[in-house]
Amino acid sequence: MATVKRRKIGKQTYYYVEHSFKIGKKVKVLSKYIGKKVPYNIGDLKDNLEYEVMRLTVFSKLKGIKSKYQKEQSRLPKEEKEKLVEDFLVHFIYDSSKIEGSSLSLNDTKGLFLHNITPKNKPLKDVKEAEGHREAFYSMLDFKGQLTLEIVNKWHEMMFKNTKNYIAGKIRPHRIIVTGSRAVFPYPEDVPKLLREFFQWYEKENKKLNPVELAAQVHLKFVSIHPFADGNGRISRLLANYILKKNGYPLLNIKFNDRMAYYKSLEASQINDKPKYFIRYFLKLYIKTND
Repeated sequence: MATVKRRKIGKQTYYYVEHSFKIGKKVKVLSKYIGKKVPYNIGDLKDNLEYEVMRLTVFSKLKGIKSKYQKEQSRLPKEEKEKLVEDFLVHFIYDSSKIEGSSLSLNDTKGLFLHNITPKNKPLKDVKEAEGHREAFYSMLDFKGQLTLEIVNKWHEMMFKNTKNYIAGKIRPHRIIVTGSRAVFPYPEDVPKLLREFFQWYEKENKKLNPVELAAQVHLKFVSIHPFADGNGRISRLLANYILKKNGYPLLNIKFNDRMAYYKSLEASQINDKPKYFIRYFLKLYIKTND
């Protein structure tokens, strides 16, 4: 936990905010000078330092996760890799769709994808969107190019072409409200400009940021633009996994049962315009899932 330290040099007092932490077996201290008086926003300064420390400690763990994952993958035969991808697919599409209100259970999703059994007494829309989601997921895994609006629109079209063809792969022409969220989403006339800025930002940052942090930021930025009439969450979670796959990291599934913490961190970043809240949540979840 970050603390305020006071140092006196001669007759003058100086204040710092400090945080000690361990990387491996070494204990380090991160210190920031904050002035000759404790500022009114000391809470934010302490929180920012704690976030910076979290990033420093987390990144070494992420490199370890990537290294172990790639060694494991190199030892697996092709058939086992395909089974693992298929198992992830089932859980990812179940959870990602359930977060958005799908009626399909995990067993429904398993039956549909593993045994080609259409679930009984469930809306055909939910079945078709799950199948479209699967098509988009495999397209994402096979895609070797750079992230562009064209490929994102293509994945969105795959998801919705058999249920909502009138919105599939199309940027929304109207305002949008997410029920229960305090976040305010852009006016439709602002969306094209925001998307251009998003892809320009991605081109600039995708070689600089740690890939897991990049995945978190891509998810947050894209879902905050909310460019489609429906499916923004599903596409944003797919984009996060595109970043992870492209950079050789294991994929991440945000589970339906974890949705409240997921919503809370997203909303905190959106309404306060501070990405750190969602990035912190994403990085911690990623390490917990892959540790």
